[in-house]
Amino acid sequence: MNKIEVILVDDHRIMCEGLKSMLGDSHEITVMGCVRNLSELLIKLRILPIHVILLSCYEPGDHDIEMIRIIQREHPQIKILILAMTAQESFILRTLKAGAKGFLSKDADRNELIESILTIRNGYDYYSKSISEIILKRYLNQPGNGNAQRNQPAGVLSDREMEVLKLYAESYTNQEIADKLFVSIRTVESHKNNIMRKINLKTTVDMVKFAIRNNLIEI
Repeated sequence: MNKIEVILVDDHRIMCEGLKSMLGDSHEITVMGCVRNLSELLIKLRILPIHVILLSCYEPGDHDIEMIRIIQREHPQIKILILAMTAQESFILRTLKAGAKGFLSKDADRNELIESILTIRNGYDYYSKSISEIILKRYLNQPGNGNAQRNQPAGVLSDREMEVLKLYAESYTNQEIADKLFVSIRTVESHKNNIMRKINLKTTVDMVKFAIRNNLIEI
């Protein structure tokens, strides 16, 4: 299997070295380098076959949003994963609206970092647990969503898929689900892909919303 080629965007050398170290022994990911700013990044993107950009954001601002927009406009095939030092709801939503496909908070560990890269490379959005909770809270606070009617048939899912769906909705990670069900991570990812395909979902947050609407979990 071809490795996922990742480039880091961070103007702190120690952070770059730390992220490289975290990803260095992954059999599925290759770090192609680390750049400090948008200008350096755009040069690299012209000569390197990058699949995922890991963008560190320290102080949320318009410059980060503009960078995401420019990357999406010039290289729409590349997935952008945000690693942020803030969990401000407005900033999270702005990055996602600008085109980012994933958002990790500063408390993410190596396993979650790798999982998020694999997830967005496979065409799905990824939000860390704390970020999912913020987005979900916003969803629940919108009038009527907490008691919304069912709009997809849960019956199309197998018993195992229902079990996996419930665990995702309860914020378990791929590794935790695999351990709990005594299966491989690949099997968990396969179940997740089948769930999303069968009931037409795009993100893990959508899975949580679906579980709430269908009374699969308690809130």
